[in-house]
Amino acid sequence: MRLFTVHAEPPPPPGPEGWPEPKARPPVLVREGFSLAAAILGFLWFAWNRLWWEALGLLALTLAAGWLLPDPYGGVAVLALHVLAGFEARDRLRARLARRGQPLAAVVAAPDREIAWFRLMQQRPDLVRTAP
Repeated sequence: MRLFTVHAEPPPPPGPEGWPEPKARPPVLVREGFSLAAAILGFLWFAWNRLWWEALGLLALTLAAGWLLPDPYGGVAVLALHVLAGFEARDRLRARLARRGQPLAAVVAAPDREIAWFRLMQQRPDLVRTAP
């Protein structure tokens, strides 16, 4: 079983009578655990997920480790940075979602993303209207 965290913004207040109901952004599911794509791709994964500061920080640390450390230690340091990026990537993604106004709303356990969506809709039917 995998754990998925669900990030959704609180429901918007109702508008005046007769106006259409305001729409909220759809919830986002983020898988818990190590991100192999972030460990392998590093800077590109962070940039793809619009984590600009993290991408620049990883790029700067990788370049500094590669240039400033002696030959055997530079490779080990770059490898360690990418492993650390793999462990930290999804937490940084959750933090970005919280900053954008989509805090943690629920946690769902499921073997894959499709079943996680199904279980989310069973647990939190209030999110059904904003689902993609």
